[in-house]
Amino acid sequence: MNRAALLLGFFCLLIFGLFAIAAESNKAEPLLGDEGDGSMKTPIHIIPLFPETEDGEKGSQIKADTNEPLPFSTRLTCGECHSYDSIKHGWHFNAVDSNVPPGRQGQPWIYFDSKLCTQIPLSYRKWPGTYKPEQLGLSDFKFTGIFGRHMPGGGPGEIKAKGTDGARQFVSGKLEINCLVCHDGHYGLNLGSVTGYSVQVSTNQNFRWAAAASSEFAEVSGSAAQMDDFYDPFRPAGVRNEPKVTYRKEVFSVKNEVLFDLVREVPNDRCYYCHSNLHQESNNKTEKWTQDEDIHLTAGLKCVDCHRNGLDHNIIRGYPEEEGISDNPLVSSSTCQGCHLPDGDGIPIAGRLGAPIPTHPGIPSVHFDKLTCTACHSGPWPREEAVYTKTSRAHRLGTPNVNKEPDALPHILSPVLAKQGGIITDIVSGEIQTIQDEKLAPHKVLWPSFWAVIDNNEVKPIQISIVEKVVKPVFDKLEMTYRYGWPQLTKEMIQNSITALSKNTSVKGKAAYVSAGKLYSLDDSGTLTEQEHAIAQPYLWPLAHNVRPAAQALGVRYCTDCHETKSGFFFGKVKVDSPVADEWQSTRKMIEFEDLKPFYTKAFAFSFIFRPWMKIICICCSLVIAGVLLLYALRALMCIAKIFGKGN
Repeated sequence: MNRAALLLGFFCLLIFGLFAIAAESNKAEPLLGDEGDGSMKTPIHIIPLFPETEDGEKGSQIKADTNEPLPFSTRLTCGECHSYDSIKHGWHFNAVDSNVPPGRQGQPWIYFDSKLCTQIPLSYRKWPGTYKPEQLGLSDFKFTGIFGRHMPGGGPGEIKAKGTDGARQFVSGKLEINCLVCHDGHYGLNLGSVTGYSVQVSTNQNFRWAAAASSEFAEVSGSAAQMDDFYDPFRPAGVRNEPKVTYRKEVFSVKNEVLFDLVREVPNDRCYYCHSNLHQESNNKTEKWTQDEDIHLTAGLKCVDCHRNGLDHNIIRGYPEEEGISDNPLVSSSTCQGCHLPDGDGIPIAGRLGAPIPTHPGIPSVHFDKLTCTACHSGPWPREEAVYTKTSRAHRLGTPNVNKEPDALPHILSPVLAKQGGIITDIVSGEIQTIQDEKLAPHKVLWPSFWAVIDNNEVKPIQISIVEKVVKPVFDKLEMTYRYGWPQLTKEMIQNSITALSKNTSVKGKAAYVSAGKLYSLDDSGTLTEQEHAIAQPYLWPLAHNVRPAAQALGVRYCTDCHETKSGFFFGKVKVDSPVADEWQSTRKMIEFEDLKPFYTKAFAFSFIFRPWMKIICICCSLVIAGVLLLYALRALMCIAKIFGKGN
């Protein structure tokens, strides 16, 4: 038996070894552009263009005289020299991968519809407070069609569609990673015009053509959305409005290659397309020329000086706990502390990129235990009330026909000082492992409003298609007035809508409505009830920009920048955003989000009114005590002198 066991173990080791050798031999060799040679200069990209065939393979090279050319594929064109499979695992593309740690909560995608009184945060990442797109009945294909306007491609855009979406995806193509969105340095990069990338994705459903449309040397016309399910994009039929790409012939060289104006370090303008913020002042329109740029950019830095990544596109997000989930070697040195504060032993890294070393004179050390750097240095100055804030991804900034009204949906409020939640590091068997960080930080806030179903005490959103079918007819019969971007939703309307949803056979469970931090439902008698509910609480995510200079940081004038009875830091108001008319005047105090004791905080702030007097009194008392001590010291000295005098 022992000999048999030894033989079995030997053969198992042999088999495992062979598998390991085979895996190592099958490991893909680095491509030409995967590893640099040490030169800081950006390589010149004069390369051929390749389309995707009907089978998803690389087609024949596109030439200046190609008849009815297809759009070039970034996967096949850029993938000649760069490992596309490595790139697609980067942070901007890997949200659909359930094995990727979600990290700190970030900005969600927000589905909203004012006519359905709905705004709800969505994310493929397991961030508490967000919902999966499929919970709203949004397939990956439909999700891409709605939000792909501000996605650099990849992720849900490349997942193979099923059912009726499969036929549509054959017509539209997949939304591949569009390398040009970030790396094209040409001034003619076309992202937000009426023929640009965003319109091709969200209006025309031209996923396959989107990258070509964004380039400066191609124009795309037609719309895949207007083609039927039987249209074959690989065999143009000459039908009206069919998708078509036209290349400028003069861009092709004698070898039919094209010059791409690509840059390694992404320009700030490319980041701004998806990451702009507009903080409304007192609910009035705010023009960008009245806003100051982040102090780092003003000093000459670029976004990618801090948010760096290699070929794997594992970009640094920049929060301190990120090093627990990221293998990017520059994570720890690319935070606020990593650049600005001394790092102890080893090679000094503080002061990177010319960062000044702060001394914070006069600030008690407890502040650094309780506050993040951004609490004092980032976002708008805390005021009497948090203001409406627009973001590129939520409000389609930079795209045609944007609603420019200050109260346009969705409603995001900032800055809201709140304790940071746990940093999600791992998900094992559905359990979320976190690193707790309860420092106060500025946040953006979204109050969810959506139609829901209660099933086994679990509240879930009802699919949008069902809500449109049931709730919309109820609202269409009423003359609804609008305010704050919302229709005036009364309790009677909520009750009628919940009743209609309860009668629908597609709703499995007890229908309800979530809004204003409350759960609205019907009791056994059919009467509308409301109660505070955890599922209805606002979704918060930290903000880090724009960073203000030290001279504009909280506390630069005096402690009362925060510790004052009317300070926006502790006692500012946060509007309870909701279409429910009875809640339109509701607000919450900032201190509720900070989880602090109101009486103690108020009393502590009140003490600063008398602190100048207290300092004067203390100084005067100290002078009196010093005088008394000096008098008695002199008298003691006199006694000692007398003693020594008698001895002589």
